[in-house]
Amino acid sequence: MPQPRRLAARIEASPSLPQGTDERFSGYGVMGLPFRSGHVLALRRFPASSIGRGYTSVWHRAPSGEWTCYQDVPPEQSCPRYFGPRLRRALERPIEIRWTGADRFSVDVDGGRAVQWDVTLASPAAIRAMNVMARMMPRSLWRNEAALRAMGVMARRLLGTGRMALAGRAPSGQHFIANPRVAWTIPASRARVEGADVGEPGPLPEQEHLGDFWIPQRGLFVIGQSFFEPFDPAHHRRDLRAEE
Repeated sequence: MPQPRRLAARIEASPSLPQGTDERFSGYGVMGLPFRSGHVLALRRFPASSIGRGYTSVWHRAPSGEWTCYQDVPPEQSCPRYFGPRLRRALERPIEIRWTGADRFSVDVDGGRAVQWDVTLASPAAIRAMNVMARMMPRSLWRNEAALRAMGVMARRLLGTGRMALAGRAPSGQHFIANPRVAWTIPASRARVEGADVGEPGPLPEQEHLGDFWIPQRGLFVIGQSFFEPFDPAHHRRDLRAEE
């Protein structure tokens, strides 16, 4: 299997979107990484977006349970569009991702003043087996919610992720489908948030979720695509008042 740095470079060089009428995104990121201290970090890097230019977003959950989303585009063109009702803050800040090895990268938000984050990836036997099965799945099954539920159950059993939902509703009420086509585990990571060390990665006492999207209890880095139904003000909620 190609190295994650090489795959990410290919995506950056030739970003492309799947066909469809949904709001669509293609790229890579950390689905979620919990820390024993109660902090949680997540990363979305979508070079291809159907609602604007490509963007990068870093999510942070404090031990208090409050979420902040940093993004390098306006919030209505990025993750707060869907997760805004659960956020305390949505802050537009510069974000840099630097690959420091074939399976290592670092993330700086606002020059490291907001977040400094180092991530190491691995491909143990269980994740390699899941990647093989994902490559064999017919395209039609990637939009089949029963098949996606089965994938979530498999990840829970083989990887210890806790509950995983690859389809459901975001806090805005919009329906989503996530297609993680290739994945790696995160055996090691260090991070500082606003200058404070968040400690060692590890599962939370109670698994966190944002709407129907559950944060894995074991860190996962994935390459894939995401789909959201178009926003309808009659049925969906857009709460971006958390902006600063």
